[in-house]
Amino acid sequence: MAANVTTPGAIEPKLWMGGIEPMKASYGKLMMWFFLISDTFTFSALLVAYGYQRFSFPAFSGEVADFTFSNMWWPIPEKVYEAVPFLHGIALPLVFVGIMTFILIASSVTMVLAVEAGHRMDRANVEKYMLWTILGGFTFLGCQAWEWSHFIHGTDAGSVMKVIENGVWVEKTVHGANLTENQYGPAAFADFFFFITGFHGTHVFSGVILNILIFFRAATGFYDKRGSYEMVEKVGLYWHFVDLVWVFVFTFFYLV
Repeated sequence: MAANVTTPGAIEPKLWMGGIEPMKASYGKLMMWFFLISDTFTFSALLVAYGYQRFSFPAFSGEVADFTFSNMWWPIPEKVYEAVPFLHGIALPLVFVGIMTFILIASSVTMVLAVEAGHRMDRANVEKYMLWTILGGFTFLGCQAWEWSHFIHGTDAGSVMKVIENGVWVEKTVHGANLTENQYGPAAFADFFFFITGFHGTHVFSGVILNILIFFRAATGFYDKRGSYEMVEKVGLYWHFVDLVWVFVFTFFYLV
Protein backbone atom coordinates (compact mmCIF):
# COMPACT_ATOMS: atom_id res chain seq x y z
CA MET A 1 0.00 0.00 0.00
CA ALA A 2 1.49 3.26 -1.10
CA ALA A 3 1.99 5.98 1.48
CA ASN A 4 0.74 9.51 0.92
CA VAL A 5 3.71 11.65 0.10
CA THR A 6 3.55 15.41 0.23
CA THR A 7 5.64 17.15 -2.37
CA PRO A 8 8.12 19.53 -0.75
CA GLY A 9 6.95 23.13 -1.06
CA ALA A 10 3.37 22.18 -2.02
CA ILE A 11 0.51 24.04 -0.34
CA GLU A 12 -2.08 21.74 1.22
CA PRO A 13 -5.72 22.77 0.58
CA LYS A 14 -7.55 23.98 3.68
CA LEU A 15 -11.24 23.42 3.07
CA TRP A 16 -12.53 25.15 6.20
CA MET A 17 -10.94 28.56 5.85
CA GLY A 18 -13.19 31.59 6.04
CA GLY A 19 -12.97 32.24 2.32
CA ILE A 20 -14.79 29.00 1.48
CA GLU A 21 -18.53 29.49 0.86
CA PRO A 22 -20.60 26.32 1.47
CA MET A 23 -23.43 25.99 -1.07
CA LYS A 24 -22.19 29.27 -2.58
CA ALA A 25 -23.63 31.18 0.38
CA SER A 26 -21.58 33.78 2.17
CA TYR A 27 -20.97 33.74 5.91
CA GLY A 28 -23.48 36.58 6.38
CA LYS A 29 -26.25 34.76 4.50
CA LEU A 30 -25.67 31.56 6.47
CA MET A 31 -25.85 33.40 9.76
CA MET A 32 -29.07 35.11 8.67
CA TRP A 33 -30.58 31.73 7.76
CA PHE A 34 -29.54 30.32 11.16
CA PHE A 35 -31.19 33.26 12.91
CA LEU A 36 -34.39 32.90 10.87
CA ILE A 37 -34.59 29.17 11.62
CA SER A 38 -34.25 29.83 15.36
CA ASP A 39 -36.92 32.54 15.13
CA THR A 40 -39.18 30.10 13.30
CA PHE A 41 -39.06 27.79 16.32
CA THR A 42 -40.08 30.68 18.59
CA PHE A 43 -43.09 31.70 16.51
CA SER A 44 -44.07 28.06 16.00
CA ALA A 45 -44.11 27.45 19.75
CA LEU A 46 -46.27 30.53 20.32
CA LEU A 47 -48.78 29.62 17.63
CA VAL A 48 -48.98 25.99 18.80
CA ALA A 49 -49.67 27.24 22.34
CA TYR A 50 -52.37 29.55 20.97
CA GLY A 51 -53.92 26.70 18.99
CA TYR A 52 -53.98 24.49 22.08
CA GLN A 53 -55.78 27.17 24.08
CA ARG A 54 -58.11 28.00 21.20
CA PHE A 55 -59.39 24.45 20.81
CA SER A 56 -59.58 23.77 24.54
CA PHE A 57 -62.73 25.91 24.56
CA PRO A 58 -65.97 24.59 23.03
CA ALA A 59 -67.42 26.20 19.93
CA PHE A 60 -70.79 27.91 20.26
CA SER A 61 -73.49 25.45 19.17
CA GLY A 62 -76.40 27.89 19.11
CA GLU A 63 -78.18 26.16 21.97
CA VAL A 64 -79.26 28.02 25.09
CA ALA A 65 -76.81 27.49 27.93
CA ASP A 66 -76.27 29.01 31.35
CA PHE A 67 -72.85 30.38 30.54
CA THR A 68 -71.78 33.87 29.54
CA PHE A 69 -69.75 34.59 26.42
CA SER A 70 -66.70 35.82 28.32
CA ASN A 71 -66.43 32.78 30.58
CA MET A 72 -67.24 29.92 28.26
CA TRP A 73 -67.00 30.63 24.55
CA TRP A 74 -63.93 31.55 22.53
CA PRO A 75 -64.51 34.82 20.61
CA ILE A 76 -65.54 34.59 16.97
CA PRO A 77 -62.87 36.45 14.92
CA GLU A 78 -65.39 37.89 12.45
CA LYS A 79 -67.17 39.58 15.35
CA VAL A 80 -64.08 40.92 17.10
CA TYR A 81 -62.19 42.21 14.05
CA GLU A 82 -64.94 43.87 12.05
CA ALA A 83 -64.15 47.56 12.50
CA VAL A 84 -62.56 49.85 9.91
CA PRO A 85 -61.18 53.37 10.59
CA PHE A 86 -63.62 56.22 9.87
CA LEU A 87 -66.49 53.74 9.37
CA HIS A 88 -67.91 53.57 12.90
CA GLY A 89 -70.95 51.38 13.29
CA ILE A 90 -70.41 49.48 10.03
CA ALA A 91 -69.53 45.82 10.41
CA LEU A 92 -66.89 44.77 7.84
CA PRO A 93 -65.48 41.47 9.14
CA LEU A 94 -61.73 41.07 8.57
CA VAL A 95 -61.63 43.82 5.91
CA PHE A 96 -59.13 46.00 7.77
CA VAL A 97 -56.91 43.03 8.64
CA GLY A 98 -57.02 42.01 4.98
CA ILE A 99 -55.82 45.48 3.99
CA MET A 100 -52.95 45.19 6.48
CA THR A 101 -51.99 41.83 5.01
CA PHE A 102 -52.03 43.20 1.47
CA ILE A 103 -49.79 46.12 2.49
CA LEU A 104 -47.20 43.82 4.05
CA ILE A 105 -47.19 41.42 1.09
CA ALA A 106 -46.85 44.36 -1.31
CA SER A 107 -43.81 45.55 0.67
CA SER A 108 -42.31 42.09 0.18
CA VAL A 109 -42.70 42.53 -3.59
CA THR A 110 -40.87 45.86 -3.52
CA MET A 111 -38.11 44.23 -1.47
CA VAL A 112 -37.71 41.58 -4.19
CA LEU A 113 -37.36 44.36 -6.76
CA ALA A 114 -34.74 46.10 -4.59
CA VAL A 115 -32.71 42.89 -4.32
CA GLU A 116 -32.94 42.33 -8.08
CA ALA A 117 -31.77 45.89 -8.71
CA GLY A 118 -28.86 45.29 -6.34
CA HIS A 119 -27.77 42.28 -8.40
CA ARG A 120 -27.60 44.63 -11.39
CA MET A 121 -25.73 47.27 -9.35
CA ASP A 122 -28.62 49.64 -10.12
CA ARG A 123 -28.30 52.10 -7.28
CA ALA A 124 -31.24 54.33 -8.28
CA ASN A 125 -33.74 51.46 -8.32
CA VAL A 126 -32.38 50.04 -5.06
CA GLU A 127 -33.08 53.38 -3.41
CA LYS A 128 -36.56 53.65 -4.97
CA TYR A 129 -37.75 50.19 -4.01
CA MET A 130 -36.21 50.37 -0.54
CA LEU A 131 -38.19 53.56 0.05
CA TRP A 132 -41.39 51.81 -1.00
CA THR A 133 -40.58 48.92 1.32
CA ILE A 134 -39.96 51.29 4.22
CA LEU A 135 -43.25 53.08 3.51
CA GLY A 136 -45.09 49.74 3.48
CA GLY A 137 -43.54 48.76 6.81
CA PHE A 138 -44.49 52.04 8.50
CA THR A 139 -48.02 51.83 7.09
CA PHE A 140 -48.46 48.30 8.44
CA LEU A 141 -47.23 49.40 11.88
CA GLY A 142 -49.64 52.33 11.84
CA CYS A 143 -52.52 50.00 10.99
CA GLN A 144 -51.49 47.64 13.76
CA ALA A 145 -51.37 50.53 16.24
CA TRP A 146 -54.96 51.46 15.32
CA GLU A 147 -56.06 47.84 15.63
CA TRP A 148 -54.50 47.61 19.09
CA SER A 149 -56.20 50.84 20.13
CA HIS A 150 -59.58 49.60 18.94
CA PHE A 151 -59.05 46.22 20.57
CA ILE A 152 -58.22 47.89 23.89
CA HIS A 153 -60.99 50.48 23.88
CA GLY A 154 -63.66 48.29 22.32
CA THR A 155 -66.71 49.66 20.56
CA ASP A 156 -67.26 52.76 22.68
CA ALA A 157 -66.80 54.89 19.57
CA GLY A 158 -70.32 54.24 18.35
CA SER A 159 -71.07 50.67 17.36
CA VAL A 160 -72.10 47.66 19.38
CA MET A 161 -70.99 44.08 19.17
CA LYS A 162 -73.08 40.91 19.18
CA VAL A 163 -72.04 38.65 22.05
CA ILE A 164 -73.46 35.57 23.70
CA GLU A 165 -75.05 35.94 27.11
CA ASN A 166 -76.88 33.01 28.70
CA GLY A 167 -76.51 31.14 25.44
CA VAL A 168 -78.25 33.67 23.15
CA TRP A 169 -77.01 36.48 20.89
CA VAL A 170 -77.47 40.00 22.24
CA GLU A 171 -76.15 43.41 21.22
CA LYS A 172 -73.85 44.97 23.78
CA THR A 173 -71.23 47.69 23.97
CA VAL A 174 -67.92 45.98 24.61
CA HIS A 175 -65.29 48.05 26.39
CA GLY A 176 -62.36 46.08 25.02
CA ALA A 177 -59.48 44.23 26.59
CA ASN A 178 -56.23 44.88 28.40
CA LEU A 179 -53.80 42.90 30.51
CA THR A 180 -56.22 42.81 33.48
CA GLU A 181 -59.66 42.72 31.84
CA ASN A 182 -61.05 41.11 28.71
CA GLN A 183 -64.68 41.49 27.71
CA TYR A 184 -64.27 39.71 24.38
CA GLY A 185 -63.77 36.26 25.86
CA PRO A 186 -61.35 34.18 27.96
CA ALA A 187 -58.36 36.03 29.39
CA ALA A 188 -55.99 33.89 27.30
CA PHE A 189 -57.49 35.34 24.12
CA ALA A 190 -56.27 38.87 24.86
CA ASP A 191 -52.98 37.65 26.34
CA PHE A 192 -52.07 35.75 23.18
CA PHE A 193 -53.25 38.58 20.94
CA PHE A 194 -51.08 41.19 22.64
CA PHE A 195 -48.02 38.95 22.91
CA ILE A 196 -47.94 37.34 19.47
CA THR A 197 -49.03 40.33 17.39
CA GLY A 198 -46.78 42.56 19.51
CA PHE A 199 -43.84 40.19 19.04
CA HIS A 200 -44.42 40.20 15.29
CA GLY A 201 -44.83 43.97 15.28
CA THR A 202 -41.45 44.28 17.02
CA HIS A 203 -39.92 42.24 14.20
CA VAL A 204 -41.53 44.51 11.60
CA PHE A 205 -40.23 47.60 13.39
CA SER A 206 -36.72 46.12 13.55
CA GLY A 207 -36.95 45.33 9.84
CA VAL A 208 -37.98 48.90 9.03
CA ILE A 209 -34.97 50.26 10.97
CA LEU A 210 -32.65 47.90 9.07
CA ASN A 211 -34.24 48.93 5.77
CA ILE A 212 -33.66 52.61 6.58
CA LEU A 213 -30.00 51.88 7.33
CA ILE A 214 -29.61 49.97 4.06
CA PHE A 215 -31.31 52.79 2.14
CA PHE A 216 -28.92 55.43 3.48
CA ARG A 217 -25.88 53.26 2.81
CA ALA A 218 -27.07 52.71 -0.75
CA ALA A 219 -27.82 56.41 -1.20
CA THR A 220 -24.33 57.41 -0.06
CA GLY A 221 -22.67 54.98 -2.48
CA PHE A 222 -21.36 52.65 0.25
CA TYR A 223 -22.28 49.48 -1.65
CA ASP A 224 -20.97 50.85 -4.94
CA LYS A 225 -17.57 51.29 -3.31
CA ARG A 226 -17.77 47.80 -1.83
CA GLY A 227 -18.74 46.40 -5.21
CA SER A 228 -21.68 44.37 -3.88
CA TYR A 229 -25.27 44.90 -2.76
CA GLU A 230 -25.39 41.61 -0.88
CA MET A 231 -26.49 43.35 2.32
CA VAL A 232 -29.75 44.29 0.60
CA GLU A 233 -30.33 40.59 -0.07
CA LYS A 234 -29.58 39.60 3.53
CA VAL A 235 -31.99 42.16 4.94
CA GLY A 236 -34.46 41.05 2.27
CA LEU A 237 -34.38 37.52 3.70
CA TYR A 238 -35.39 38.90 7.09
CA TRP A 239 -38.18 40.99 5.58
CA HIS A 240 -39.62 38.04 3.65
CA PHE A 241 -39.53 35.99 6.84
CA VAL A 242 -41.52 38.66 8.70
CA ASP A 243 -44.10 38.67 5.90
CA LEU A 244 -44.37 34.88 5.91
CA VAL A 245 -44.85 34.77 9.69
CA TRP A 246 -47.70 37.26 9.39
CA VAL A 247 -49.50 34.86 7.01
CA PHE A 248 -49.52 32.26 9.80
CA VAL A 249 -50.48 34.80 12.47
CA PHE A 250 -53.31 36.01 10.23
CA THR A 251 -54.52 32.43 9.72
CA PHE A 252 -54.44 31.49 13.39
CA PHE A 253 -55.92 34.65 14.88
CA TYR A 254 -58.32 35.91 12.26
CA LEU A 255 -59.48 32.90 10.28
CA VAL A 256 -59.57 30.00 12.75
